Amino acid sequence: MSAVPAGGRTDAEPGAAAGLDARVVVRRGGFALDAALQVPAGTVVALMGPSGAGKSTLLGVLAGLTGFDDGHVRLNGRALDASPACRTPPASRGVVLLGQDPRLFPHLSARDNVAFGLRVHGATKGAAADGAVGWLRRVGLEGLGGRRPAQLSGGQQQRVALARALATAPAAILLDEPLTSLDTETAADVRALLHQQLAATGTTAVVATHDAVDAVALASRLVVLEGGQVTQSGPVREVLASPATRFAAAVAGLNRVEGRTDAASWRAGNLVLPVSAGARHPSPAAVFRPSDVRVMDGPPRGAGEWAARIVRLEQTPAGVRVRTADPDVAVDVAADRAAGLAPGDPITLRVDPADVRFVETGGERP
Repeated sequence: MSAVPAGGRTDAEPGAAAGLDARVVVRRGGFALDAALQVPAGTVVALMGPSGAGKSTLLGVLAGLTGFDDGHVRLNGRALDASPACRTPPASRGVVLLGQDPRLFPHLSARDNVAFGLRVHGATKGAAADGAVGWLRRVGLEGLGGRRPAQLSGGQQQRVALARALATAPAAILLDEPLTSLDTETAADVRALLHQQLAATGTTAVVATHDAVDAVALASRLVVLEGGQVTQSGPVREVLASPATRFAAAVAGLNRVEGRTDAASWRAGNLVLPVSAGARHPSPAAVFRPSDVRVMDGPPRGAGEWAARIVRLEQTPAGVRVRTADPDVAVDVAADRAAGLAPGDPITLRVDPADVRFVETGGERP
């Protein structure tokens, strides 16, 4: 099997760092994106944020498909975009963008779809055919090369798209919610394949996702994008352990409650927790799991107990999640324990102060 590098000339600046380095500013009506992103060579970074945060816009600029108003994009020291007026065309960037839609040619077989990318980058017909067969084997589709996309499942089509993307040895690959349209089992299989092949090829990658499982399984670093701004970045474990925002906390499956401190206590709405002597929390936020909160009978009686109001009930695989106000806290309870609860009802909750962590800075900021 042979593959033709897609990166073209490097034109790297002396001493320039390998990997992806970008700062992107986009202004579109009422939306503004101003984000910096650094991805060391061979590293996988997860990009997470709510819908409308600017994830797809950022990836589009990196791929050369979307215009921008200010900033730069460099890859392995090569200036892809030095300014909005000095840009490298998408086909010459060495960057592949793979989204929810595999975008396979419907009239070509799986083998010919993969071979097409190799041919575009200069491989001979024979080398491209051999390379396609080898890559289909690597993604678990050996023997299916003669099938057209319509004869393949959604997961198989994504595998073909991944093989086509990696076969050209791109300098970087951008994945925009590639697993969203797949069922849970198929997504897990393709996720495992992505992890295996990105590690095996050492490809620099950015994975935009809504799923914390993608971040944990695929990436070593996590960047959180909200409202067009990077609100937190750092190693995946650290960001999920100390979320800087409510969105990041929700991704991590945690409550993050902003409060205030005095000499002896921390307070948020009706929730009051003791503060250890000498402890300092200049930007106090309490972090704890929904499963650590208990529903109590009767009025609050001691430390860590408070009166709240039910906002809504949500189904979870293990039972019911009760969303409350005063302050905004999620509580996981068994389905039978939730019987009789309704939005608007008062409720008494308790969290053991030992189960609460106070985070000061919320993690590494870019």
